[in-house]
Amino acid sequence: MSRSCPHARAVCPAIAAIGARRPGEDVRARAPALDITPPRYIVLASRRDMLRRGRPREVSTMAETTWEVAEPQKLTFDDPLTTLNVRVVNGTVNVVGTDEGSARLEVSEIEGPPLVVTRDGSTLTIAYEDLPWQGFLKWLDRKGHRRSAVVSVAVPAATSVEVGVVGAGAVVSGIRGTTVVRGVSGDTTLVGLSGAVRADTVTGNLEAQSVTGDLRYNSVSGDLTVIDGAGAGVKADSVSGDMVIDLDTAGRPTDIRLTTVSGEIAVRLPHPADARVDANTASGAISNAFDTLRVSGQWGAKRITGTLGAGNGTLKATTVSGSIALLRRPPAEEDPYGETPVDAPSGKVV
Repeated sequence: MSRSCPHARAVCPAIAAIGARRPGEDVRARAPALDITPPRYIVLASRRDMLRRGRPREVSTMAETTWEVAEPQKLTFDDPLTTLNVRVVNGTVNVVGTDEGSARLEVSEIEGPPLVVTRDGSTLTIAYEDLPWQGFLKWLDRKGHRRSAVVSVAVPAATSVEVGVVGAGAVVSGIRGTTVVRGVSGDTTLVGLSGAVRADTVTGNLEAQSVTGDLRYNSVSGDLTVIDGAGAGVKADSVSGDMVIDLDTAGRPTDIRLTTVSGEIAVRLPHPADARVDANTASGAISNAFDTLRVSGQWGAKRITGTLGAGNGTLKATTVSGSIALLRRPPAEEDPYGETPVDAPSGKVV
């Protein structure tokens, strides 16, 4: 007899929100729009005659050109760009991939030390001078500066992107190159990325919408939410963060590997599902929506095992004290707005 599991509802409130998305809605429309209007002037790496009062201070060498941005500014870079590095403290970072060949930068708000913008060949770096990429997650502001910046960057979609934030929010959308995100705190949203993604956080949460590249996530206490995931793989490790994974019905067989110590795990599989399943918890509750999967253990350790479909994909989930919920998407022809909740497990609850 099927029963709705209170643990499933507690584990994955985000799943209910996922089900509320209207058919045909483009989740990329949820990404914050960047107000990067054409700038009043263009800065070329090879020119110095653009400087005047109120503009960023520019220093050029044979290898690179550097600007110090101490007030709101807009810059445009016409030369080809392949790599973007952004590192800020507090504030917000917005990075969007475009079909244009140029890159555009807007610093709409800034407080504290200036940002240093460096163009070195095909690499553009926007960062504080005392905030290196190496050892980023262990960085401390020893100078005690009060600082904040709101940075928006539009780059060619094929650009490889590295974003580091301390206490700042980050949004990266429309990138086909690789994306690497490091965050000490502050939440990150990834939308419509088709390249490989690597995210490391201490306390910040990560939400990935319609990401079709491989996703790797490591965190101490941050939560992971994947919406309409269609990549070949999701690998996530956390100490206390929760994980909610919603797989797209049109996605190919996926390799999902989730590990957390005290966090809870919820996975919603497409219909029909195609995966070899091994999910276990040492002391948490288990909810299973698939009758063909075997649930073992009544007290203490519990486990869900079995094969769905041809078993081409892999789902392996492990938590020590958290609960696990395996949910099922409705068939594509079913009305997701009917009376029956789409996330209500129809299998065993232990």
